Amino acid sequence: MTDVFDHPWLGALFGDPEVSALWSAETQLEHYRVFEAALATALEACGRIPPGRGRMAADAIERAELDIATLSLATARDGLPVPEFVRQLRMAAKQNEAAIHTGATSQDVLDTALALTLRDVSGVLIDRLQVLDASLSKLIAKQGSNVLIGRTRMQAALPITVSTRLESWRQPLKDHVTALEALRPRIERLQLGGAVGTRDGFGAEAERIASHMAATLDLAAEPVWHTDRIAVAEYAGRLSLVSGSLGKLGQDIALMAQQGIDEIVLQGGGGSSAMPHKSNPVLAELLVTLARFNATQIAGLHQSLIHEQERSGAAWMLEWMILPQMAVATARSLAAATALCSQIQRIGSKNTLK
Repeated sequence: MTDVFDHPWLGALFGDPEVSALWSAETQLEHYRVFEAALATALEACGRIPPGRGRMAADAIERAELDIATLSLATARDGLPVPEFVRQLRMAAKQNEAAIHTGATSQDVLDTALALTLRDVSGVLIDRLQVLDASLSKLIAKQGSNVLIGRTRMQAALPITVSTRLESWRQPLKDHVTALEALRPRIERLQLGGAVGTRDGFGAEAERIASHMAATLDLAAEPVWHTDRIAVAEYAGRLSLVSGSLGKLGQDIALMAQQGIDEIVLQGGGGSSAMPHKSNPVLAELLVTLARFNATQIAGLHQSLIHEQERSGAAWMLEWMILPQMAVATARSLAAATALCSQIQRIGSKNTLK
């Protein structure tokens, strides 16, 4: 295993099974299937194939047993899985093969699958942001009147209430929810451009076919975005901003937990192999690490904006490598931050401000 997110034991620290499952091979293949089924039924509905053929093709797509080993070999040859995937579907559809993938291109399948995946990822992230916000609100209600030393440039400044610091952790969360909601229509959109992004393969029915598919998949029917990856980059940027906000929370808690400062008491810290007396703020440290990890990925994701002519292979592949890990890192950050809040036994002291 070369990936810490799915590693047999490191995955327990870094991984997020719920969001990893959204990027799994099984889930992605299901998204490919629903794209092809939606296309087949749209072709029939818009008169591009004889009545009944689209529905029969969609049924064949749903039932098709895929040869994953052959799909793997073909991906190494073709640079993507769709040509072999379509070949196997057409074999399964037999006399209805004309209803499968007609007019579409590989990027249409993969980008629509990406839109479907990010729709589910956004749902998880928004739910977790709201749960974390509620957790911090409870902490403020319970311990917000306690006092601790405010610090500027890591030096003691003036006393503040605990609520002052916790509100600084909480403040960005609603902004992240609002931003993710605003991104949804820009991300959750059908991709249907055909060979060179002009939809020529669908003739005069191109827009009707696209609208029919978008309605079936519950995606926006937007213009072709084969080479316009700005929304994808913006989404990745938001992932980094979310994990960055949580990294600030984690860094503060790690500093507050230092022996000699003792401004916070955590239950269930991590142990040491050499020093039994230690209780390490593992989740706080993890938040810092994940924030820094996502920040380093942004440069790579922005490189994927550079698509040559009507389609790029190289730039596009960067998204496949980077975006899933950023999504998992962000989801794990939110789960870890909420768990960390539940570990807090005390923050600050009962002294009053003077």
